[in-house]
Amino acid sequence: MANLKRFVEAANIINNPSPEELRRMAAHKEKTTKFGSASFISQMRNRSAKVTFVVDADGFNLGVDQQGMAPEKALALAEQVHQFLQDKEVIQMDRQLCTHTSFKYHCRLYITKDFASIPLQWTSMTFEPEDKNAEPDLVSIYVPEWPEKIIFCHPVEKISYILGPDYFGECKKSFLRKAMFDIKQRGGLGFHAGSKVLRVTNSQDELVDVGFIMFGLSGTGKTTLTMHDHELIEPEKVMIRQDDVVLMNIKGYCFGTENGFYIKTEGLDESQHVLYNAAISPQAIFENVKVMDDGTIDFDNVELTSNGRGVILRSEVIGTDDKIDLEKANKIIFITRRNDIIPPVAKLTPEQAAAYFMLGESIETSAGDPAKAGQSKREVGTNPFIMGPEAEEGNRLLVILKANPDMECYILNTGAVGAKPEQAGKKVTIKISTEIMKHIAKGTIKWEKDSDWGYDIPVEIPGLNIKEYLPKGYYEPQSYNELVQRLREERRNWLAKYSGLKEEIIMAIEAPEID
Repeated sequence: MANLKRFVEAANIINNPSPEELRRMAAHKEKTTKFGSASFISQMRNRSAKVTFVVDADGFNLGVDQQGMAPEKALALAEQVHQFLQDKEVIQMDRQLCTHTSFKYHCRLYITKDFASIPLQWTSMTFEPEDKNAEPDLVSIYVPEWPEKIIFCHPVEKISYILGPDYFGECKKSFLRKAMFDIKQRGGLGFHAGSKVLRVTNSQDELVDVGFIMFGLSGTGKTTLTMHDHELIEPEKVMIRQDDVVLMNIKGYCFGTENGFYIKTEGLDESQHVLYNAAISPQAIFENVKVMDDGTIDFDNVELTSNGRGVILRSEVIGTDDKIDLEKANKIIFITRRNDIIPPVAKLTPEQAAAYFMLGESIETSAGDPAKAGQSKREVGTNPFIMGPEAEEGNRLLVILKANPDMECYILNTGAVGAKPEQAGKKVTIKISTEIMKHIAKGTIKWEKDSDWGYDIPVEIPGLNIKEYLPKGYYEPQSYNELVQRLREERRNWLAKYSGLKEEIIMAIEAPEID
């Protein structure tokens, strides 16, 4: 079968316009805020997961949770797209993901001119390539006016077609998805995760830098925790690296990917000063956020969607520095948002970490499927952009963790504990979560083994009455045991979907043996 084309022929190719030119092209759709920033409204307000496919090509094995497309169908549809574009004006944008001297991706986007707001946002999120005329590593061809909504990616040829949706997130993720698949081919893993460094005084009274990566589905607190300053005071401080996707090699080194942050704006206010100050910059760009006629931004207004978004520059976020890479992921945090028997924090063995990575437990958010927002959900790696067998990812993570015994893994529950039909449970606040992370970095938490799950739970955290947050205190023993058994059965059923997953990962969710 012939390969997909890696270039577009059009009536006019607008080759790498400047951000100012892109904004002028998009001016007919812009509503300018009182801060001078641009805002746009798209017809689609979230990703189109149900019409997203992966080409089931030679040399590629489809994952359990992925929808396949026959190569012949992909080629026929691509040919229709190229025919359609021949008499159109098309923007060509060449940008770069990653900045490491030996690890970077030249990305090329083709998109029809009427949707210049999308490359405008993407340009803010990415880096200038060394040579815009060089052959690209990753290609996306985007036609928002296509009459049918369908998205497909050829992982081997590293090409995506985005047809129908006009939501910027589809552009951004199309490149990150291909980069994550590529590093997996190189022996590493791509993660839907934020990254940061906490410089803290540890339990030996030494000032140390501790690298964190944080997993979590969009809207579950990952960006908030990534951006938080943990109320550290010099010489202690936070250095923020990335908030969306990092690429880890076998040594635990995490390559950053982007030059900006893609934030959810619902409820954003001055109390979240790190994000808020960057969001009121003239350089910010908004999509599907309510802007009044006088230019006032109403972050609390969800008339358009609860998935309002903003692109902000790294350089305008307090706590960033000139680095996007993380030398080592010393601490790996799996953020979940549940409300009953998951403690605010638990420390995991490598096998347990691989299991919880595969479980990807959280709640659905408006960024994923707005119709199911608030419902319980599982997603391997909290990453809806995996291509290829999911079991390979869990197995690979275990290999990396065993090769790096200095890397520690934790569950962080940002929901609540003790919920019952008649009560909501005790909320785990942002303050609690950020304090826990700070003490993880300092090494000042005292742990004991949980008899039901085998992971370690905290019995003492400086400054916190952690006993208030331990779920066993909220239930009668029989009720608690029923919840444990129900959750264990759900987890067994989930992991059973993924053939080839190592037995030691599957067994990590079982009750521990009693000495």
